[in-house]
Amino acid sequence: MKAAPLDNADWLARSLAAVWHPCTQMQHHAAQDADALPLVPIARGEGAWLHDFEGNRYLDGISSWWVNLFGHANPRINAALKAQLETLEHVMLAGFTHQPAVELAERLRALTDGVLGHAFYASDGASATEIALKMSFHYWKNRGKAQKNRFLCLSGSYHGETLGALAVTDVACFREAYAPLTRAAATVPCPDARLAKANETAADVARRAAQCLETKLAAENENIAALILEPLVQGAAGMVMYDPEYLRLARALCDRYRVHLVCDEIAVGCGRTGTFFAHEQANIRPDLLCLSKGISGGYLPLSIVLCRDEIFQGFYDEEVARGFLHSHSYTGNPLACRAALATLDIFEQDDVLHTNLDRARKLYAALAPVAEHPKVRHLRQRGMILAFDAASDDPAFSRRFYRAALENAALIRPLGNTIYLMPPYIIGDKEIAHLGEAVRKALATALA
Repeated sequence: MKAAPLDNADWLARSLAAVWHPCTQMQHHAAQDADALPLVPIARGEGAWLHDFEGNRYLDGISSWWVNLFGHANPRINAALKAQLETLEHVMLAGFTHQPAVELAERLRALTDGVLGHAFYASDGASATEIALKMSFHYWKNRGKAQKNRFLCLSGSYHGETLGALAVTDVACFREAYAPLTRAAATVPCPDARLAKANETAADVARRAAQCLETKLAAENENIAALILEPLVQGAAGMVMYDPEYLRLARALCDRYRVHLVCDEIAVGCGRTGTFFAHEQANIRPDLLCLSKGISGGYLPLSIVLCRDEIFQGFYDEEVARGFLHSHSYTGNPLACRAALATLDIFEQDDVLHTNLDRARKLYAALAPVAEHPKVRHLRQRGMILAFDAASDDPAFSRRFYRAALENAALIRPLGNTIYLMPPYIIGDKEIAHLGEAVRKALATALA
């Protein structure tokens, strides 16, 4: 006799017993009250939707932690991966190379106009941060400036949760728990546009923050290896948005004081802000660029650090100890690289950056009515990222909102009191309207 298929409750119980979920207080999943954090068993994905084991579906309004650019089970990425599976699933990248890794590095170099001409592969965003920091430090050491071993980051920055990445992360709940294990970077003010004074523009805020950066660099540049920042949008800080003027000024200051500029585009790259790379809106290039999340279309773990030729040449030497000493077993995995190549193909074939302009306008129109709510602050947008802040002192607000959004068939997971949308680029008009309605209903429920 055929066994009955497992339902949501079965998978929920098994998961709670065996899986330790990330960035989660597990007791919130096990709780039975109104403040519990729902744990949703997902059976499959299709397009912008996720489906559970009982036929319910949820519109993926945050691209499953910002990774899924072109929908779940995308047929073009699926086809590329199936073909790659028949050819080469993996080979070590130390002493060997392969077509997907080479082609991906070449295409990314072309997207930076050849300025960032060398690609170093890793698995995830935090690893990319670690690599960029190590590259900067080791470069200066190879150049006889070992004292340049400190880093700067913006207040509220988030660059990952491994120990090196935590050192340049300024989100209290992540940083404070493990502070004794890290060598904390210095912070400089974030040019948060919400800090504009009367008659000030976002660009004015950017210039004020850049003055603080200049003061810091003028005093301590001999000991500073690099400034790392998230261009235009600080994600985990609550979708903090700022003017490109800050990037232009930071680039000039880093040049003047001989400090590397590291752009962490793990979340904001691959078209999220309206241009393929966020830093392009300031008409600059960094010295080191970190990519992950959307680069593989949300399919496989992959991150990449791109660097200028000057940095690469700083390691080019007869001595092994002067080479860049970093690796992991799955570096440059062919399947992950092939998924990234398929993702870049879709950008080209569908003129995604142009079509996203219309999607972005419709997303803003869908959320605009929320701005009239008396407890909503700072509705803001940068490309395909939209956010607003809710005035609530309820410590369970985010969990209440998340639960209410799920009840309205949408995956929208707040960052504290910041509600944001970052949907897949395939989202249609009806789905945009659905997200707008889900946000309005969930907000009313969470603030009731």
